Amino acid sequence: MKNKRKCIFAGTFDPPTLGHKALVEDCLKLFDEVVVAILVNPAKTPYFTLKQRKEMLALEFGNDNRVRIIEFAGTATELLQKENTVFYVRGIRNGVDLDYENANFYASKKLDPEFTAVYLPCRQELLHISSSMVRNSLQFSTPIDEYVSDKVKAYIEKQ
Repeated sequence: MKNKRKCIFAGTFDPPTLGHKALVEDCLKLFDEVVVAILVNPAKTPYFTLKQRKEMLALEFGNDNRVRIIEFAGTATELLQKENTVFYVRGIRNGVDLDYENANFYASKKLDPEFTAVYLPCRQELLHISSSMVRNSLQFSTPIDEYVSDKVKAYIEKQ
């Protein structure tokens, strides 16, 4: 039996966007399993509850046994060790994202020399999408159709 390749894709997913969905799809071209980890950050006050974010991600990926959704409070290196993998996937939209991710990469590498960041570029048609864009749209009651999937949109409208 061959070794299973697993990666971690972590974030707050507040809410999950089409960009997040595309990144998981791209990960599945490279890895056998993608662990989507909802990070619990006490310094952040999310718009959606942890339960809601987990339910939205389950709507997106619940039928794919190659995707596992978990919640985690801790460092990226702790998460990788817990999941027994070294691959930490990050989506990159622009130079600001790259600078931010590189700073985190070097800090994580000091904690665990095996830490391996995998940067995947955002699909061009999704470059303008962010969870904060969705939250702003919700606050001003403007359409979110181009930012989230139909499943996530229907979920949000029921809340």
